[in-house]
Amino acid sequence: MNSEEVSPGDDRKSVTRRRLLLGVPMVGAGVCGVAFWKMLSGMQAGSFNPHDINAPVTGRPVPDFTLPDQPPGTGFAAADLKALTAPVLVNFFASWCIPCIAEMEALLALQKHLPIWGIAYKDKIENATGLLKHAGNPYSRIGSDRNGRVAIDWGVSGVPESFLIAPGGLIVWHSAAGLDNSEVRDGLNAALKAVGGR
Repeated sequence: MNSEEVSPGDDRKSVTRRRLLLGVPMVGAGVCGVAFWKMLSGMQAGSFNPHDINAPVTGRPVPDFTLPDQPPGTGFAAADLKALTAPVLVNFFASWCIPCIAEMEALLALQKHLPIWGIAYKDKIENATGLLKHAGNPYSRIGSDRNGRVAIDWGVSGVPESFLIAPGGLIVWHSAAGLDNSEVRDGLNAALKAVGGR
């Protein structure tokens, strides 16, 4: 047989491989379509909330970390949260984040009833300081997470995000939406009552 000749068996294998490669994107598109349809159906039925993201750390102790000071506050570490005897809200924020600025008023009202510790996420120190000077400072303690590494360990997907920490350092509640949302505040209040807060 000439080396340039192709046997019928080789030709069939080539056609089958081509069909398989063409079918993979079609299957992928079908799976995505079904997932999108389920999400839309859930939204219509009221059972899908895009803000209700379950962070992988919820129900676990706070991850190990140490944060330097973010003026005008004092930084903190996992050990500080684990030593708590009362609940504290940890809030990730940034000066460049419009929803963070929008939730500041709600945080200022909340801090009268619940201590709030802030983490400036991927922000320049002077910019975060400027935000707190102009919008008000609801935080008892503030650390700087300049490179975002601590946020990754907490399971943060964006800012603002808040975590309720129970005595002993257990994360018992999480929201990926701002606290200026009444549903989010209701969820926080329910979680707070469950751990003996206000």
